[in-house]
Amino acid sequence: MNNQSRQEGGCLCGHVRYATSSPPARVTICFCRFCQRATGAWGMVEPLFEKSMFEVTLGTPKTFKLASAGSGKEVTIHFCDTCGTKLALTFERWADIVGVYAGTFDDPNWFPRDGEDAKAIFLSSAQHGTIVPPNVKSYQDHSTTNDGTPLEATVFDAPHIVDRS
Repeated sequence: MNNQSRQEGGCLCGHVRYATSSPPARVTICFCRFCQRATGAWGMVEPLFEKSMFEVTLGTPKTFKLASAGSGKEVTIHFCDTCGTKLALTFERWADIVGVYAGTFDDPNWFPRDGEDAKAIFLSSAQHGTIVPPNVKSYQDHSTTNDGTPLEATVFDAPHIVDRS
């Protein structure tokens, strides 16, 4: 693993640790119900890495698999079986990608959340009062159809507040 861009993270209890060796290929800010339930929050910031750029360096995460409500494809959650911290996701739909729960990095602010490689998805499921960042491609649901056809994005010039009233 290339140590030049190495970033590390892990679970609450320290039994599972991981490292990445590159900046994320892209960053997804997701407001879907899956991410809300998985984090217990408004959604999730998920930097995505090529599998070859991610490694577990300590311990062995347990896994839980389920079908995505959006695509019907399998999603695998990797978590610590001691403290329950969710660390990463792998996807049947994108077999060469690992998504990391951003808050599990030792420094969760090391990568940008805007720019060409960032997107916000599932605004249709966002909780009332959720703030969508400006200048990020945003989508009501996924950014592509199940067959990979890109969908049209909305880009807000200023922070957008979801209003469910």
